[in-house]
Amino acid sequence: MTTEIPPFERTDGHTPSGEESFSLCFTSTPRGARLARRLTSHRLDAWGFPYASEVNETVTLVVAELAANAVTHGRVPGRDFRLALVLSAARDLVRVEVTDTRDDRPPSDASRPPADLEAETGRGLWLVSQLASRVRVVPRRDGGPGKTVRAEVTL
Repeated sequence: MTTEIPPFERTDGHTPSGEESFSLCFTSTPRGARLARRLTSHRLDAWGFPYASEVNETVTLVVAELAANAVTHGRVPGRDFRLALVLSAARDLVRVEVTDTRDDRPPSDASRPPADLEAETGRGLWLVSQLASRVRVVPRRDGGPGKTVRAEVTL
């Protein structure tokens, strides 16, 4: 199996600027998306935001939507997606980054509400845009194929 994102690379700790970070690759499957969501909730709890807290639930929901999109729309067979979480040094912002390896399908405009709010699909990015203070799509940092969807949640 060939992956564009190393499958076993994990970072966990402090950055030079005092931020706390967590990064891990997951298989581009529903199981990988579910694991990303669960580990996000666990990491937030370890950072001092309990499981039942509003912060934990909000950031976990953002990760769930972005991971589901990476698996559904950004999937390339045999390639993983990466989740990165960064807690600012002031502990007032969590940055969520989900990187996939597909760049031929850019996400739609997240700022517009979907035509049917009761539909079972098509509202994930809009929901993320309502929960996060900022949402952007940027090229992958390492220059490989794909994109990173970055959401910043102000605490």
